[in-house]
Order: sequence, then C-alpha cells, then structure tokens
Amino acid sequence: MPEVLQDFLGYAIYFWVNEQGEPPHVHVSKGKQNANATKFWIKRDGVELAHNRGRIPRNELKKIESYILANQNDILAAWFRLFNM
Repeated sequence: MPEVLQDFLGYAIYFWVNEQGEPPHVHVSKGKQNANATKFWIKRDGVELAHNRGRIPRNELKKIESYILANQNDILAAWFRLFNM
C-alpha cells in the first residue's frame, strides 16, 4: 500500500510501505499510484533517477527531480519516521 507524500504537477510522490529493505526512495506516477512508477533514490547528497518505468517526459522529470531535491530533508524525515529507522 502506498504512503502518499505530495502531489506535484499532477504527479503523486509516494513510498510503498513494504519496501523498507531498500535505501530511501520515492515513486512518482501521474494520477494514481501504480507498481510501474518512476523511482528516485533520495541520498543525503542529492537525488538520483533509478528508473523511469512511468515514462515521464524528460522535461517533467527535471522539474520533479528539482522538487524532490528541494524537499529531500522532509522526504528523508518521512521515510525514517515511516520505517522506524
């Protein structure tokens, strides 16, 4: 089940709650959440695109990446709170 964090430009940014074995990351999909979403790793020194299975256009990917980077501290805090780390 996804834990929705934010909505940006019509894209949902969220965690899947059964992925605590992986490093911090978010999934991004247009509209509702789905298993074939785009994934970004959230690192202490930045954001990295893991894959773009959601086929988000490159110009929108850049905007989303910038948004995630600007909010990475809040996203990491939510990750560690959710997964009790």
